[in-house]
Amino acid sequence: MRPDLTSAARPSTFTVDAVDENGTRVPTPIAGEHPLTIYLDRRELVTLMTLGAAPEALALGYLRNQRIVDDIGQIASVQVDWETASAAITTRGGNHWQSPAALARLEHKTVTTGCGQGTVFGDLMETIDQVRLPDSARLSREVLYAVMERVRKHESIYKQAGAVHGCALCSNAGESRGEIVYFVEDVGRHNAVDAIAGRMWLEGVDGGDKIFYTTGRLTSEMVIKCAQMGIPILLSRSGLTQMGHEIARRVGITMIGRCQGRHYLLFTGQHRFVAPPATLIA
Repeated sequence: MRPDLTSAARPSTFTVDAVDENGTRVPTPIAGEHPLTIYLDRRELVTLMTLGAAPEALALGYLRNQRIVDDIGQIASVQVDWETASAAITTRGGNHWQSPAALARLEHKTVTTGCGQGTVFGDLMETIDQVRLPDSARLSREVLYAVMERVRKHESIYKQAGAVHGCALCSNAGESRGEIVYFVEDVGRHNAVDAIAGRMWLEGVDGGDKIFYTTGRLTSEMVIKCAQMGIPILLSRSGLTQMGHEIARRVGITMIGRCQGRHYLLFTGQHRFVAPPATLIA
């Protein structure tokens, strides 16, 4: 059952005056940034700094990726109010915190360096080995290039104002291979991936035949989130961390970084990548 949602998107850019190198006053678009505190059944969870373009999806994706709520059918409503800078999420029955397991999950968390978020609940690492990603999925070099080009053309706020990260969920099935299903920009890459996770959750979208692209670096938390969403292929135009690499190998994600122009580096999950043999020579 789909929860009741507000539709409280904020403008993504604002125009301010700047002075250029010639002393000329130039009206310049800048990215929005707003605090949004997420509450679940009246308990405060976290305050995220966000662009505000998809606050309801962001709040839902945060719950999903932090494994605070396991089934979207448990959620009755998401009410975003910018006057109080809050997203109030109510479960059916309104008694989520009566469960000792739910309270224990809140207490067990690890501080991370993720921009725009900063925490991940510690039990994610304990359950990551339960994730099963489809080995049958394949990514061709042609589709990789198509995703890179479509994302490059699609970025809008970044081109206007900079200061944001973008994430895209792309199809990897049939004639729609490489096409963008969802695209989200936000001030933090974790916000962008959570907003996509929330949309997938709302619309029942499966990740097994999808590709995930992010402009941000591939940290452990980004890899874990992608794995939890059931997506076997993860791309980035940036680099990766040692723990991100280790977890990608552990869960079997195909991870490709430094995707720019016609350049890429394939780090893990080589069995899913289809390319001329010469491209795989060390």
